[in-house]
Amino acid sequence: FSDLFLMKNVFLSPVLQRSVLFRYLQISSFTNSSWMRTDALILLGELQTHSWSNASDTISFVKPWAQGTFSSQQWVHLQNIFRVFRSSFTRDIQEFAKMLSLEYPMELQLSGGCEVHPGNVSEHFLHVAYQGEYILSFQGTAWEPAPQAPQWVDLVIKVLNQDDGTKETVQWLLNDIFSQFVNGLLETGKSELEKQVKPEAWLSSGPSPGPGHLLLVCHVSGFYPKPVWVMWMRGEQEQQGTQRGDFLPNGDETWYLRATLDVAAGEAAGLACRVKHSSLGGQDLVLYWGEKGLGLCWKWTQVVLKHRGIEGRTRKGRLAHSTA
Repeated sequence: FSDLFLMKNVFLSPVLQRSVLFRYLQISSFTNSSWMRTDALILLGELQTHSWSNASDTISFVKPWAQGTFSSQQWVHLQNIFRVFRSSFTRDIQEFAKMLSLEYPMELQLSGGCEVHPGNVSEHFLHVAYQGEYILSFQGTAWEPAPQAPQWVDLVIKVLNQDDGTKETVQWLLNDIFSQFVNGLLETGKSELEKQVKPEAWLSSGPSPGPGHLLLVCHVSGFYPKPVWVMWMRGEQEQQGTQRGDFLPNGDETWYLRATLDVAAGEAAGLACRVKHSSLGGQDLVLYWGEKGLGLCWKWTQVVLKHRGIEGRTRKGRLAHSTA
């Protein structure tokens, strides 16, 4: 199959200013020995580019540029390889379950792909988990058990490593095709991958953590790409009690994150939430928590980062009020 995918001197797109992670993620659920389903998706960084449902033999494009620079013939051939893999994977799991007397229902997760770094340096991986526990991986030219894998995995490894044809295909995919495919995606998806969306931020109070205490909540939403820094501050001092939640996806492929701080009610004045994001062009969003009359107010400011230090500059902006 290498004739279809002759490797050229492929150079990374200028979009790759940082490492990019390419992942094929698969979940196979076995209810019993005769019923199972497998679903998969492909992610490039934070973006889902492909989906593959159990009911379909075709990998679907989630993004219009998801074929990358592969020709139609190359893409059809690659899909055929994945179809054979999915069928073989199902058959092998059923045979291992019978041989090892594994109990149903069971679920296996597979994660394979590569991380491409600036300079066209790639790291490849293929990991398999059983019932949520990492059990084996493909390393170099052979399958290896995970350090804490159950003893029965050794027998699985022995059988898998006797299949030279499958091992050669896995090496080819990991070492050659995935990197080539990622380079093509970086080229065809350049405009979307370079997209920068500025965050919006606002403050609120959460449920009281206890008598005489306030829970300050800083909401940050609508930003892309995903990396963001959010911290409660007093002046230039980071508040180590800041708790950040999980990243949550919005419906438009942007992200939401919140950061909370438990403080004594009398110590809330003078605190601020600072947000750093690549879309802000070296400027931070800073929202101050303060008291005014019987209410709480928030003031939007800019902090301009000067090459000799950090200098705050207040700009009139939105003023939101909420009754205490």
